[in-house]
Amino acid sequence: MGPIRLLAAPIRSIVNSRLFQLGFVVLMIFLLQAANDNSAFGHIYQVFDKLVSDSVKLSATLFEVKSFTSAGLTWGFWIAYVYFICLLILFLLRLTIRFLVDLVGWSNAFGLRNVIARERGITAYRAWVPFERIRPVSIAQDKWEEAFAWPADNKPPYPPLAQRMLHTVMSYLTVIVAAAVLLQVFTPFPVLTWLGKLTGMLVG
Repeated sequence: MGPIRLLAAPIRSIVNSRLFQLGFVVLMIFLLQAANDNSAFGHIYQVFDKLVSDSVKLSATLFEVKSFTSAGLTWGFWIAYVYFICLLILFLLRLTIRFLVDLVGWSNAFGLRNVIARERGITAYRAWVPFERIRPVSIAQDKWEEAFAWPADNKPPYPPLAQRMLHTVMSYLTVIVAAAVLLQVFTPFPVLTWLGKLTGMLVG
């Protein structure tokens, strides 16, 4: 596993580059556009094209959209939607690979349990060292771990997934609203007015 990680490190650094991701998304858009209309990629292109067209029309109801703005919005929506779908596919692939690795380690398929456990043990130890550094000498290690890392009831020492997702959504909404207020007050872009129109259209 170590040599594989070492060889994969340069590839991962390139793939994680925002410039590479943007280029990949633009390439995917051109490939979808060049596909036959009756093929699977052609149908996918038509779905994206309809979604982008509807998004541009929706934007036109919020503010004035001329030819240059329409072209920019079209490109922006295309890149945003394809990028989002690629991120979603990548997320699902990571979940699948993680599940398969867990299954291989649990069943000891191909005799890889020790290799997987060793790699995860090293990762866990590296994450554990900073936590253990701040433990006072007066507190026993098992009590320290039970209080902050591994409770006695085997429940994780962090809120449930639904609560964490709600907290994340609220945080993003707070940032978006704050940015909208700043843009409304200090720039000529009436973002709050646009958001009000959009909300009224969605509610209505």
